[in-house]
Amino acid sequence: MRRPLPVLRRELRETWRGLLGWTIGIAAVLFMYLPLFPSIGGDGQMQQMIESLPPELVKTLGYDQIGTGAGYAQGTFYGLIGFLLLTIAAISWGAGAIGGAEESGRLELDLAHGIGRVPYALEMAAAMLIRLLWLGAFAGVVVLALNESASLDIEPARIVDATVALIGLTMLAGSVALFVGALTGRRSRGVAAGAGIAVAGYAFNAIANQVADAEWLRFLSPYSWAYHRPPLTEGCDPAGCAALWAGVLVLVAASAWVLRRRDVVG
Repeated sequence: MRRPLPVLRRELRETWRGLLGWTIGIAAVLFMYLPLFPSIGGDGQMQQMIESLPPELVKTLGYDQIGTGAGYAQGTFYGLIGFLLLTIAAISWGAGAIGGAEESGRLELDLAHGIGRVPYALEMAAAMLIRLLWLGAFAGVVVLALNESASLDIEPARIVDATVALIGLTMLAGSVALFVGALTGRRSRGVAAGAGIAVAGYAFNAIANQVADAEWLRFLSPYSWAYHRPPLTEGCDPAGCAALWAGVLVLVAASAWVLRRRDVVG
């Protein structure tokens, strides 16, 4: 009798070394940046330096609240480096899940062994989500561990809010890569689509921060859905997070649907 969730179990088993590498990278970033806050931000010097920069640049980088511990963690990790790292990981996993597997011939082999197309797509999406949940939760634990020593003064509940927003934002980019990979059977196209949505979302948010007449771009920016209301200071925006996760569900379902209908062995 076949064991349940074979694709999910295999994917997690075969990628744990890569996941360990991402985990170490996130730990390195957090331990490098957050302990610096008392020396460069806690005494007001950072805020004075930020105030000397053009306001448009400050808003674009999300550094308008960097003089506080929550603003510093948001600006350096959740809104920038952490977002970049988890987005790269999610896009890589999403594009390789179906598009990469088809290019290598592994998808055809798996389907020949009786694994259904819909379960295959859903289990690969679940594997991506589990790995992102691990990275997001790990980052949250590290931030919480450094909260007191780095004088960040972040409410623990707000770390959970920021984690939910970060995972939703990066899972959306990964889901776009998953869908385009399933649609085209090409990993490179999945990577391009996932990167495109991530870059466009960041750019639309930056433009909206600088140009009052472009405020409407926030409605098109997943980055704004997650971070227009800073989760580390104001909590998770229910509407924004709902939009992110709704997008994830639609894209994963669409990936399963197109894989079910498309000829991958002809």
